Amino acid sequence: MLNSIILSYITFVYFFSFFFYLLMMVMHREIFGRMATVITLAGFAGHTFAVVLRWIESYQMGIGRAPLSNLYESLIFFAWTLILLYLIVEWRTKNRSIGAFVAPMAFFAMAYASYSPGISSRIQPLIPALKSNWLIAHVITCFFGYAAFALAFGLSIMFLLKRLDRPEKKNLFLRIIPETWLLDELSYQMVVIGFLFLTLGILTGSVWAHSAWGAYWQWDPKETWSLITWLVYAALLHSRMVRGWQGKKLAALSIIGFFCVLFTYLGVNYLPGLHSYA
Repeated sequence: MLNSIILSYITFVYFFSFFFYLLMMVMHREIFGRMATVITLAGFAGHTFAVVLRWIESYQMGIGRAPLSNLYESLIFFAWTLILLYLIVEWRTKNRSIGAFVAPMAFFAMAYASYSPGISSRIQPLIPALKSNWLIAHVITCFFGYAAFALAFGLSIMFLLKRLDRPEKKNLFLRIIPETWLLDELSYQMVVIGFLFLTLGILTGSVWAHSAWGAYWQWDPKETWSLITWLVYAALLHSRMVRGWQGKKLAALSIIGFFCVLFTYLGVNYLPGLHSYA
């Protein structure tokens, strides 16, 4: 299908985006950063076109559903939301160094979706459990939350690296990274956004579960790990707002939280449960 071919090429577009962001940081040349931004914007435009095309093709096949229902489509959508949020952050901060830590995540998500032998890119009919009007709301809220947490993870890594910078060392790679206070604030803002979206995702998922399975909560592995992830980020926000934690402690919690996200998203798929189709 044409959409899958386009998405396969977009995978390499994001790789070249990462490559030029990295060149900008290593060689300290702004021209490479501008090229990286243009490549990222072009990749995002092609990515958006391919997702819309896949939606249209599903109707042409008589299936007629949003492209959000299986692992391939969810990985594609995760990469799309991640790049969208990153471009907003780049526009807001006027700093391109964040792209060197975000573009590789989009690339790996796309590469895993497009080239993993165990993942099919074919458009298939929805299984009965997924035939619900709650599908779009649940998936969109969850994955915007995941993307915001991924950005917070990248910003936390940058924060820890920036702490290694010393004026006497003149490390150009670290010098171009924003100041620690800005990284700390951006990471916190991304966590707040991610937490709100994840909360909405859990709520919409609970309502959907009640209509599909007759119960709001059944302690399925995906549900349980979603709750664990939610609690980790709730602890991060509580520590920031009530105890005044900042900096290194919150960066560490953000990194731990993102590993919980990855296990919630990918790890539990290997466990038997009601979400095994994901």
